[in-house]
Amino acid sequence: MADMMMIHDLGTRTLDLLDRLAAITDEPGRITRLYLSPAHRRAADQVADWMRDRGLDVTEDAIGTVRGFLAPAAPGPQANRRLLIGSHIDTVIDAGKYDGNLGVVAGLMVVEELRARGIALPFGLEVLAFGDEEGVRFPSSLSSSAAVSGTYRGEWLDTADRNGVKLRDALRAHGGDPARIREAVIPPGSVIGYVELHIEQGPVLEHQGEPLGVVTSIAGQSRFRILITGEAGHAGTVPMGLRRDAFAALAELATFIERATREGTANLVATIGRVDVKPGATNVIPSEVEATLDIRASADAPRLAAIERIRYEADQIAQRRGVKIRFERFADVPTCPMNEDLQTGLAAAVASLGESTRRLPSGAGHDAMAMARAFPSAMLFVRSRGGISHNPAEFTSVTDLGLAVEAMIRFVAGMAARHAA
Repeated sequence: MADMMMIHDLGTRTLDLLDRLAAITDEPGRITRLYLSPAHRRAADQVADWMRDRGLDVTEDAIGTVRGFLAPAAPGPQANRRLLIGSHIDTVIDAGKYDGNLGVVAGLMVVEELRARGIALPFGLEVLAFGDEEGVRFPSSLSSSAAVSGTYRGEWLDTADRNGVKLRDALRAHGGDPARIREAVIPPGSVIGYVELHIEQGPVLEHQGEPLGVVTSIAGQSRFRILITGEAGHAGTVPMGLRRDAFAALAELATFIERATREGTANLVATIGRVDVKPGATNVIPSEVEATLDIRASADAPRLAAIERIRYEADQIAQRRGVKIRFERFADVPTCPMNEDLQTGLAAAVASLGESTRRLPSGAGHDAMAMARAFPSAMLFVRSRGGISHNPAEFTSVTDLGLAVEAMIRFVAGMAARHAA
């Protein structure tokens, strides 16, 4: 069982580091720290200093990931392998202070406590502070972790931000080197696993009254542009039965999408997040609509089946209403299962605290998705108040922070005992 005074102390020290990171921003008065911005540079330097304070050997790779390495306690059969702990230090615009940052700070706290408690590791431990998970400044989400896992896409370097700055130029200004990105790869055979602590960013744990949850999979997702073409007409003179209203067609389709996903399985969800209506006049029947559809599930088959149902219904709506409906897929990511052995280890650590070993999928994407392409990967969620994220109102209590960090410490200690044996 957990000593709650110790848990509160762990949470308080964790929150202190989160508060200090939150003060590093490109926009005074709110947290905005985009990839390769001046604030990202300052945050990377601060994290590097904290790593050195805890006795880690610090490097920064060519893509801007700060890496702190703790060598194994002694030579042995596992001494040439390492366990990875990490997350990201970039943020969205007007962000909260927990998303991503907690996973990095937790890695630092794990190292600090392993040393304080005299826990020797038969393998190396590496803490990773990725720089580009959010994909806000450039269209290159998860690029830092993709570089580590060997899946970096070279075309990302030629993308530009809204000011026309190319990623490759911003990377050079940051101190990185586009020509050496391949050197950031960690050989898969040298890695025991990658583990990421993250706020849930959803309401499930809070609803269940549980502070921690072990992630089973990261949802697959498909994204589409929906293009609907009808016919403009006078809002006062065209009878309702004779209209070819593009927006009304979207409204009918949106209602069907909500119903279909409510009936789905595997945590199926769908969102129409942006709608552009033309010609956009108060007294003109809409002739064109462009909308986005984001559909996700914790397994691929239900997501793909739902897409087929939606496209079939769109054809029926188009015929009834005399419009054309076209789908353009612009993103498709398969479901990413988390490693079963690492899940078991995390569940055991949570159980040792006297907490329920709730397992749940993640509807949001994380660096663990890119890492899982090369390494056994797992995630631990800690509850978020109200499920709020990407928002200054993001909040996780000090007690929950302490429980989450202690679970990570116990997980690493358990891995050490297992590998030493």
